[in-house]
Amino acid sequence: MRTMTPALSLLASGLLALGTSTVAFGDSDRDDDDRRRSRPGVAPVTNATYREECGACHMAYQPNLLPARAWDDIMSLEALANHYGDDASLGNGTRTEIRNYLTNHAADEAGRFRSPALARASRSPAHAPEEALPRISATRYFRHEHDEIPDRLVSGNPEVMSLSQCNACHRGAEQGIYNEHQVDIPGAGRWDD
Repeated sequence: MRTMTPALSLLASGLLALGTSTVAFGDSDRDDDDRRRSRPGVAPVTNATYREECGACHMAYQPNLLPARAWDDIMSLEALANHYGDDASLGNGTRTEIRNYLTNHAADEAGRFRSPALARASRSPAHAPEEALPRISATRYFRHEHDEIPDRLVSGNPEVMSLSQCNACHRGAEQGIYNEHQVDIPGAGRWDD
């Protein structure tokens, strides 16, 4: 019976150590419901050419928001000639630089805390078959995160107009901060789900 006591003590010590390390290192930012800090969930845009060329027409979306194959589709010659209804053609050198930046930093390549969820959510097509290009707003992850927002606050709001205008409501969007506690919908105020 005495041999069992040290074994039980060892087991209890091990469980206590495991529990303590889980609490100490379990900084789970995968869901920011209870978090108010503003650390980037996706890496901010760091490529000046991409920021300048694409940011001239819309927010330069972080590459982490789509997987590499979706960025490949978007950056093809054909897709840029009809880029969501506009001609966004680029010279080959510029197109290659931007494509490489986007695919090398895509959701399935990046190490940010939201990237695995974005990559998993994007494994199904990020666009309907009748659409020519993938859309960030069509991913399961994006739809899940925005499912409680009424249309009147987005498409019915002249200051927002579309869910593709991330920086209209997410004040830290350009820095990669999409914390739900920092959402301020124009004309409606702070959003709290």
